[in-house]
Amino acid sequence: MTETACGNPLLAPITELIDYASIRPEHIEPAIGQLLAETRQGIETLVSAEREPDWDNFIEPMETLSSRLWRAWSVAGHLNSVINTATLREAYNAMLPVITEFSSWIGLNHDLFKRYQAVSESAAFAHYTPTRKRIIELALRDFRLSGVELEGQKRERYAQLNEEIALTSQKFSENALDAMDNWHYQVDDAAMLEGLPQDVIDAAAQAARDAAAETEKPAGHEHTQGTDNTQTAGNTLNPGWRFTLKMPCYLPVMQYAKNPTLREALYRGYATLASELGDVQYDNSAVIEKLLALRLEDAQLLDYGNFAQMRLQTRMAQSADEVITFLRDLAAKARPFAQADVAALREFAAKELGMNELQPWDYTYVSEQLRQARYAYSDEEVRQYLTEANVMNGLFGVIRTLFDIELVPFDAPVWHADVRVFEVREQGRSIGFLYTDLYARKGKQSGAWVDSERSRHVTDTLNIMPVVYLNCNFSRPQGDKPALLTHDDVITLFHESGHALHALLSKVDEPAASPFASVEWDAIELPSQFMENFTWEWPVFRSMAIHWQTGKQMDKALFDRLLSAKNFQSGMQMVRQIEFSLFDMLIHTREKPLSITAVMEILTQVRQEVSVIMPPSWNRFAHNFSHLFAGGYGAGYYSYKWAEVLSADAYSLFEEQADETHGTLSPQIGQSFKDNILAVGGSRPAAESFEAFRGRGPSPEALLRHSGLIADATA
Repeated sequence: MTETACGNPLLAPITELIDYASIRPEHIEPAIGQLLAETRQGIETLVSAEREPDWDNFIEPMETLSSRLWRAWSVAGHLNSVINTATLREAYNAMLPVITEFSSWIGLNHDLFKRYQAVSESAAFAHYTPTRKRIIELALRDFRLSGVELEGQKRERYAQLNEEIALTSQKFSENALDAMDNWHYQVDDAAMLEGLPQDVIDAAAQAARDAAAETEKPAGHEHTQGTDNTQTAGNTLNPGWRFTLKMPCYLPVMQYAKNPTLREALYRGYATLASELGDVQYDNSAVIEKLLALRLEDAQLLDYGNFAQMRLQTRMAQSADEVITFLRDLAAKARPFAQADVAALREFAAKELGMNELQPWDYTYVSEQLRQARYAYSDEEVRQYLTEANVMNGLFGVIRTLFDIELVPFDAPVWHADVRVFEVREQGRSIGFLYTDLYARKGKQSGAWVDSERSRHVTDTLNIMPVVYLNCNFSRPQGDKPALLTHDDVITLFHESGHALHALLSKVDEPAASPFASVEWDAIELPSQFMENFTWEWPVFRSMAIHWQTGKQMDKALFDRLLSAKNFQSGMQMVRQIEFSLFDMLIHTREKPLSITAVMEILTQVRQEVSVIMPPSWNRFAHNFSHLFAGGYGAGYYSYKWAEVLSADAYSLFEEQADETHGTLSPQIGQSFKDNILAVGGSRPAAESFEAFRGRGPSPEALLRHSGLIADATA
């Protein structure tokens, strides 16, 4: 990798890969500052040119001008999410207002807006490709949504709002990350560990040893919740076990720990994370209030009644009422099945476990016990067959079969030793790069997500291929034991791979029509949810399911039990997602600012309407709901369910053509999905892409059937 003359890797040419190993926090401010100045000057030159603007002399140069800036900022944001440190956070936060101000300057730049208008009104516009026409039309829409037509004080206030919203969202994210990283529960009694998988116990013991070894070093404030005999600092001879709220620790405790005290401790920790009931220095209550007020003011400045109304201008859904009706109709279909799920759970708990009254921290544990009793397998048993290496090979095999794409290991500098790089090849030609970062660690944002460093950009003189990040939080290898995934982990990996493929397999040459830039948000989950389906196909699964110790392939009988349990508690899972989505839409359709008390009251009302298990009054899940308050899903969480209708219906075409040998792995239909969904990115409306693939509009029948939420599917 080459660096610029000043040695700043963030200033590398857009045609080169970034030297991640060389990036330091002190690189961020000078690089972003320089690129901002260059980009601003270039835009001012373009806008002031006397010639009539067209695609070649104005729009294409605009894209080229800003590409290095947004690539560098994407890298900075990514590193802030995956290797967060105090110095990196400080450097990122120092530039966040500057970047936000620049974005506002672009959106409010009336001269720039008029140039785009001039292109759209020119005689040449009629002869542009549909993709280029769409780019210009979407740009004009986005200018209006960015306040370009505002004047005077409203214009100034709008720019201020953008900065405040960005900083407030970042604060929410930091509070959630810090609250999780600084929470632990210390156990010194080995009896409390009964039922836990051995690798979870080993990881907790290692965490305790690491913490004990750190006691001689200066340490900042750490919020500790523990048993009465919490280990005293510095006892390195018998440090006990240290449990955290990271998913590789939290979920197995909730599933398998027989000790209710341990389950309760972690449940309470997670349910009160980043709230006034946890460590108050990380309380997101005021942050939520502020962010909702800012979003509302932002929307009303643009003459929208509320934030949801504004956000839906860029969605497939036409109105909040349409979304709310969609969610409530889905809830009405799912709730009877969810109620049956809960009844079965409580009956089993009383008859088989002697638990006549279930506490909130009991449900996951009892669910796992019921699943084992009903289907004669456990997640932990299945996990022994799913090594990360075999699962990745299986995933790559699906991609190769469906889309004729190869992912080949590639040597490139990375930001952490966990990261692997793959070159994406189509018919022997490089078409992009995929960076995978799969393990949980301190300083890494929780959850799983995909982001893009740069998008495809091809002209007569330029050939830039996409670079994509795929991030998860799986359990890491321990000693000689490889990383083992649960089936849910496999589903997560395939889901995120769908997002990655959307960006990597785009054939759209113009970045402004790339998938992540212009596909409607409520369709962006279509490729990801589509890919999940293949984790339930035996021809796919058998290639991945090889026992890590014996080398024996999983018996088909065990897979059949796993498959028979596919819709285990699917009703409960469905109403849970609807709860999140309806809550999101309702808080964003209010036309007056909400207090945190009002926010929680709305959440309670939603739960009373659609939920079948009422969480305790002290549950504060919203305070850690980063999708809504620190991600792009505000007034858009319904997208998961909306797109699930699309993905299930798309997959049903594969089902219709399935055979016993290959299952649903049809290269012919895979090529059609690639051509009509993945390759076109945002070059046309998502509804048109779906209809081009499916031959008709979407139907919810496949989703209900796949989820076991129709009468014929309950057997």
